[in-house]
Amino acid sequence: MEDPIQSWKNKKDGAQKALKKFTKKLSQHRGKRLDQFAADTHEKVFQNIDCLDCAGCCSGLPPIVNKTDAQRISKKIGLSLAEFKKQYLTIDEDQDTVFQQTPCSFLMEDKKCSIYEFRPKACREYPHTDVNFSKNLSYHAKNLLYCPATFHILEQLKKNIPV
Repeated sequence: MEDPIQSWKNKKDGAQKALKKFTKKLSQHRGKRLDQFAADTHEKVFQNIDCLDCAGCCSGLPPIVNKTDAQRISKKIGLSLAEFKKQYLTIDEDQDTVFQQTPCSFLMEDKKCSIYEFRPKACREYPHTDVNFSKNLSYHAKNLLYCPATFHILEQLKKNIPV
């Protein structure tokens, strides 16, 4: 069996346009049935993918950091909230508060997270394919460039859902 991460690296750029088009068409299938099918597919795909073999999300996508996240992380690393915001956070083009650096400042060389237990909610929920899949369709088309699991989930859905 082909390594799913290597397969993703080889195919993601060429497949992006078609999968983006597919996610737009999926909007007509929104709802619990699609969400359950996606969640089942998510579970199967993650049986063959270990995030520590990739860390594409941490290397390429700054996560949204909400107030609770900022307070929890600043306390964990021993900074005041104001200093943490100044040192680590910025406002992006969507007016979301995100980490200012990619790769993430907390990503270690072994692709582990130095604040894993305290990481932002967005990191905990990434790639957003196991819960409320339908609500995140626009993100999936973007995330497939950073996450092999998202790519493979969309590929499986494309094979199994006629649009």
